[in-house]
Amino acid sequence: MSNRDDLAKVAGLAELVLDRRLQDLREAAAARHRSRMQLDAIMAAAAPADLPPVTAGLVGLAYQRWADIRRSELNAVIARQTATWLTARSEAATAFGRLQAIRGVAEKLARK
Repeated sequence: MSNRDDLAKVAGLAELVLDRRLQDLREAAAARHRSRMQLDAIMAAAAPADLPPVTAGLVGLAYQRWADIRRSELNAVIARQTATWLTARSEAATAFGRLQAIRGVAEKLARK
């Protein structure tokens, strides 16, 4: 085996690693986006309509109590998902940098 063959194999592996890291990043971003959409939906809930004022007030209070708990849960989920997303982004950037370095070495080797 020559250095070029070895380098080509390493480059192929680096591309596979980059593809996997980018897929992880896409999945983390999608999960975070879904959670943010859920939070936005809770924030934009409509007031109860066609109810007597007292009943509407009770329904509104019950909803707000539930929404406060759910918002708290979603904020914790979004915080974890953001940490996962940041890690995935960092790993994808590292994989990209490695691939670029390998390609740079391959170019220098090809010129010789």
